[in-house]
Amino acid sequence: MNTSLTASSTTDCKEQPLWFQDLGSRKVVADFSGGTLSSDGGALLLRQVDVNLGLTQSLALCFRDTREQVYVDHSVPQLLAQRLYGLALGYEDLNDHQRLRLDPLLAAACEKLDPLGQDRFNPAHRGIALAGASTLNRLELSNNKSTRGHKLSHDPSRIEACLLQMGVRCLPKHAEEIVVDLDAMGHRLHGMQEGRHYRAYYDEYCYLPLYVFVGDIPLWAQLRGGDKDGADGVVAALGKIVPAIRQRCRRARIIVRGDSGFCREEIMAWCEGHEVYYCLGLAKNSVLVERLGPALANAQIRWCLSGAANVRQFAEFEYQTVRSWSRSRRVIGKAEVTAQGSNPRFIVSNLPAQGFPGDEDKTRFLPARLYEELYCGRGEMENMLKQQTLDLRADRMSTHYLASNQLRLWLSALAYLLLERMRTLGLAGTQLARATAGSVRLKLLKVAGQVRVSVRRVYVQLSSAYPMQALFRRCHRRLMALTPASG
Repeated sequence: MNTSLTASSTTDCKEQPLWFQDLGSRKVVADFSGGTLSSDGGALLLRQVDVNLGLTQSLALCFRDTREQVYVDHSVPQLLAQRLYGLALGYEDLNDHQRLRLDPLLAAACEKLDPLGQDRFNPAHRGIALAGASTLNRLELSNNKSTRGHKLSHDPSRIEACLLQMGVRCLPKHAEEIVVDLDAMGHRLHGMQEGRHYRAYYDEYCYLPLYVFVGDIPLWAQLRGGDKDGADGVVAALGKIVPAIRQRCRRARIIVRGDSGFCREEIMAWCEGHEVYYCLGLAKNSVLVERLGPALANAQIRWCLSGAANVRQFAEFEYQTVRSWSRSRRVIGKAEVTAQGSNPRFIVSNLPAQGFPGDEDKTRFLPARLYEELYCGRGEMENMLKQQTLDLRADRMSTHYLASNQLRLWLSALAYLLLERMRTLGLAGTQLARATAGSVRLKLLKVAGQVRVSVRRVYVQLSSAYPMQALFRRCHRRLMALTPASG
């Protein structure tokens, strides 16, 4: 490869061209002088989903802006849109916005009437349309700082209610059954964050947030210190979630589902007292294993005679603990035998074995189907949590304060909700209908475009080589047909 002398000169490395392997007789050279280009053409789709939901506008009402407005270039809705769209596009680090603030397409998506930033109040900032990392950092830290630069405080209870309201609005009004999934997930920490605690299960210092989903839709994201029990705060959360669901879905039967970490007397008693059904994992003990003994023996015989990889048999019985439970409850035991040995598992539920009046399928709550279809279905929520952490970086808890890390968790959940609505409303029936948030971002949102701003329009020329143009057009057509949120 022949390299020009300019490639090894002592000039500023930011201005040097990038030389690549020659293409035959042609030199291959690159630089960053393309002008008003963007690699995130899908930001316009995110904006359209946001317009339909009214998410950014609703979230902005949870903030108190005490800045002197005559000097303000970035409104609260614009700051929140910039942060949410950045997360959805894969920019979880605030430092990313030092360059992103130059992106005219992201500026247009954030409702910047001057996407090129030529009308900024401070002449030194002209040409930079969006907020920098320091401004966004003050937005997140204002509840923890009292300096004159931190004037964008938020009301945590209102943001909590905003996430719940936005999520519940996405549920079908005429649903007959709603399954509410509970889960706790350790978010590892690498600093001296407020509320951190060592947990042996993760072998790390971490937080233990509580997540509540209905299908793909997040309803609750509560950050808790690492010293909290997995079920801590669940009753209080259900006390807000269940009435909100019932107001939206008046005929729906509500089933709470979770693993054995949520099998607590207070949770089950609350559900029983509020006409809510539950299906929860139950940790095994010697009494439960003894009750399952005959089924385990039969499964062992069948496994020996059949030569199958595994054999399952289910048993149902009434069970009550000596002290902790206030009443006897329905327990389903799974007697499973594999080459590795016996694998007894248990769940507890108040769902009727005979089904509900009017059900066409009266066998759906019999032991085998209750365990294998309903309870094991909770594994899908773990896929939602993986998307939260791997695609939206919800575990990026870099600030010292618990309150600001909680805000980051809410922002990640709301950014996921934007992507989920795009997938549900714009991509139904397509190859991305069940794709992860990361796949939707990579295949739909990451499209190059050139932005030209004139007096009359913002003209975005998307890449002619983009391989999924038909899918992009289909998603755009569907989103544009939706009615924008009022107010």
